[in-house]
Amino acid sequence: MQFVAHPDDDLFFMNPDTADTLSSGVPVTTVYLTDGGSFGVNAVPGRPKPRPDVPAYVSARQQGLRQAYAQMLGAPLFSTWERTTLRLPGGREVELDRLEYQGRSAELIFLNLRMHARNDGRPVNMAHLWATPDVSLPARPAPGSPVGAPFSYRRADLIDALVSLLRRYRPTLIRTLDPDPDSQVHDRLHPRASDQPGYSDHPDHTAAALFTWAALARWAGHSTRIPLFQTETYRGYYNERWPKNLPPETVALKTWHLNAYGGDASWECGNPSGCGDYSIGGDRVLTSKRGWVRSTHRRYPTAGPKAVTGADGRTVVYGVLGTRLARWTATTTGGLGAPEDLGGGPLAPAIAVATAPDGSRLIFALRFSGLAGSVSGNTREIVMLRQRTPGGDFDTGWHSLGSPETEPRRSRLTGPPAAVTGPDGRVHVFVRNGRKGVSTRVLDGDGNWSGWRRLPGGHIQEGLTATVDGDGLIHLFASSSGWVEHWAQRKPSAGLRKGSRRFVAQPGDVPDAVTASDGSVLVGYRQAAGDRVMVERLGSGKAGRWATVTAVPVPGYGRVGLVGGRDARAEELLMAVRAGTGAAQVYDGRGGRVVMTGAPSVMVGTAGTPGGPGSGPAAVVTLGLGGVPVVTQLRSEPESA
Repeated sequence: MQFVAHPDDDLFFMNPDTADTLSSGVPVTTVYLTDGGSFGVNAVPGRPKPRPDVPAYVSARQQGLRQAYAQMLGAPLFSTWERTTLRLPGGREVELDRLEYQGRSAELIFLNLRMHARNDGRPVNMAHLWATPDVSLPARPAPGSPVGAPFSYRRADLIDALVSLLRRYRPTLIRTLDPDPDSQVHDRLHPRASDQPGYSDHPDHTAAALFTWAALARWAGHSTRIPLFQTETYRGYYNERWPKNLPPETVALKTWHLNAYGGDASWECGNPSGCGDYSIGGDRVLTSKRGWVRSTHRRYPTAGPKAVTGADGRTVVYGVLGTRLARWTATTTGGLGAPEDLGGGPLAPAIAVATAPDGSRLIFALRFSGLAGSVSGNTREIVMLRQRTPGGDFDTGWHSLGSPETEPRRSRLTGPPAAVTGPDGRVHVFVRNGRKGVSTRVLDGDGNWSGWRRLPGGHIQEGLTATVDGDGLIHLFASSSGWVEHWAQRKPSAGLRKGSRRFVAQPGDVPDAVTASDGSVLVGYRQAAGDRVMVERLGSGKAGRWATVTAVPVPGYGRVGLVGGRDARAEELLMAVRAGTGAAQVYDGRGGRVVMTGAPSVMVGTAGTPGGPGSGPAAVVTLGLGGVPVVTQLRSEPESA
């Protein structure tokens, strides 16, 4: 189930994932909160602008969506959809469009909240609706809609409506836009355009995401058992500021579906108001300076399950399920037991696992500590859950580590944590801060935490990754807009300093790092605008130098996980990805050959890394739509994987 602000948000910012999900036979329901009416001008490039007509423009965009989703289902472009209504709390109605084709199905739900309206003489939009409880926003059905009357929504009404949809559909995968977008500089090259003050994204995108996360928190919070859903969150307009991460064939696929949505004024689609958003079709997105079609960036790129080896040798998996922390433990028969609810929610889907000197686990997460409309009530914090004894129970409560950003508004710019334990037993936690640098806190051997401290330099995305080399030195990596950033200790127990390495290629996505069995550090990342994965190696010892190990094609996009563990050798590198089909795949790092294909999954993670080299056997862990992890052990030789 996908929740977006405008028609085309899913096609620009969530695709190719939406198309891949539909092609795999999984039903998709997309909820559009606003009508997308803007100022009502459906301009045809090269022709005089027509007079504004908001209702007609809304209808044309919704017809464009039906065209795009029919195409993604493999159905004829102008297929006939079943158009009905759904009843929501308060007697409100929304339009539900459904199309089933050859066993695949899609549903589109239109709430039709106005993008621009007035309330008591004041201009009102989605951002005002989120921030102000007494503001109302009208919802007007499009021409030809089965919804018979207009309605209005206040903040509480919209959250109630979204919760009711979640309860009705009970989705196991929920996609949203970014509730906490970047804070970017606006200048001549990057004008503010539709950005909101303080955050580089359309205010409707952010408000729609916040409403959805507030609904998720309420839905999950009222459940006595851990809800079996996962979340994926996508960056919006400001993906133009980061590298273009999609290979040409994926850009072509996104463009094809956007062309179906954009339509053409000459088409005979059967909708009197129009056949799409005419400014989009005809490959025009390829020449846009904004470049949105060339990128799809996940807000939490390190999301996914984490598998570790327990004190008794059994596999334990940690992950976020229903916005809460779940733990699965291997049974005596070799499978994984039911998820244990460790609470902590609402959590972002990316967690970090570290190992204390006594072998107990520390789990770190980013929590939505406040989801109120006010600035002071809309906050984020880093939290920790501590295991009392190795393999045993956890503390009854989560411990807050706060945020490096003390101002409530800026706490939303805090990223999810990465964590690593040094050979001296100190646990280091790293997060992206509001300036897009890195901040860290350190837990010493006596159980005392340092304050937040900024590392020098950096201008990074999300997706921090850390490892400990064979000499006991901690290394931290992250991608900037043009290169991979590197911080490292010069000696054990020292602070991290900025590295000087500029890697071979511009990264398209965030890196991953592991330590090989010889003590060297391996860093892998996708090259921008392509499907080639670069892997570079820092040799062990003071005389260690950087060298490129491999550059192999790995189809798809997104983070590549390097498979670590005690069998990790630079010469026998394995790389885990989530393929476009949704299947987990493992590639041979030397020749780019597929050595394992697993079941369809939402998240793909790797195992054996929390303790560094020798911490456990190399493995890949996947978490599918059913919320059940699958762990596949990998041997050191790719041929026998």
